[in-house]
Amino acid sequence: MKATLRWWPCVCAAVLALPVYLGDQAHAQSSLRAPEFNVDPTWPTIPNDWVLGEVTSISVDRNDNIWVLHVPQSVPEAQRANAAPPVLQFDSAGKLLTSWGGPGSGTEWVGREHGIFVDAKDFVWIGGRAGWPRATTPGVSDDMIMKFTMAGERVLQIGRRGQSTGNLDTENVHQATDVFVDTQAKEIYAADGYGNKRVIVFDSETGKFKRMWGAFGNPPPPTFAPNPPTPQPQTTPDGPPEFGLPHAIKVSNDGVVYLADRINNRIQTFTREGTFLQQVRVTNEGSDVVPVPAGFAFSPDRNQQFLYVVDSGPMRVVIFDRQTMTQIGVVGARGTKAGEFDIVHHIAADSNGNLYTAEIVNNRRAQKFVLAGTP
Repeated sequence: MKATLRWWPCVCAAVLALPVYLGDQAHAQSSLRAPEFNVDPTWPTIPNDWVLGEVTSISVDRNDNIWVLHVPQSVPEAQRANAAPPVLQFDSAGKLLTSWGGPGSGTEWVGREHGIFVDAKDFVWIGGRAGWPRATTPGVSDDMIMKFTMAGERVLQIGRRGQSTGNLDTENVHQATDVFVDTQAKEIYAADGYGNKRVIVFDSETGKFKRMWGAFGNPPPPTFAPNPPTPQPQTTPDGPPEFGLPHAIKVSNDGVVYLADRINNRIQTFTREGTFLQQVRVTNEGSDVVPVPAGFAFSPDRNQQFLYVVDSGPMRVVIFDRQTMTQIGVVGARGTKAGEFDIVHHIAADSNGNLYTAEIVNNRRAQKFVLAGTP
């Protein structure tokens, strides 16, 4: 069935309504109604005439402040002098609270900013992708994950630049795409997906290796072909026996690990120990645009009823009923207007259920989507 998206009237002068599509198939498999969102086109406020490059990642801390990561070196050369620092913290109203980071900050820094996550103990974790898809100068590949205080002081580094020995390396990552920290268990999960094809888990306080696994919970392959950047044809129902490009990772309150295999259009779930649970593909009824799952966020209710999945193929956020893992709604569509996407990359949610998205390549911005019915 072809998905039809309709724009609702504006609910106020500063908030624009976003489309949500509810398909018949989703209704047949889930009793949940998809939440509705309105975009706030005034969020955030960028001060100092700063310019943002590709906004690669976004995270929300325990105080509902929003952390934005962008790539200053992707700012056009003519505007480079006005590039904002790579790490920006905003409050929920969009006011800048702090900013820091970069190669001139007095500490080792990633070559190409890619992922940010703020844990429940107020530590900021950052990873990069320098070295993919184009090789960099030997020795500068982003093979590390760095842990900072909220003021930008580095307190831990897992791995070292240019030191990866491959997919079985237990000391270094290789252009890791995303991380999630389980503060209670003192563990950090990494989707080690640009240079490698695995999930790897470290102690979040010491950096010591704990475990790793590949697609379907299998051991990570010791060798593999380079990861392609574009979606791959799926010739079997399950897809290939190894990950294509693990791009996002999150762990739910009930201990399910969610992994987005971007180029193979599949979401695989695991126990914390790496036992495979199930696989789900994102569907795009009535369209030939291949879905590309690239980022995750959970709704903030105790049971985390909804899983929000960035789909950077059709450019949207897909809403899943997490219990049944069925699609029940869609937010957004391709475009340049407020509430549209091109290219949406990562996502986060605050304690009120509002969503925040990061866009790369074309729109290069962070957006806020207000849960309908909230002040």
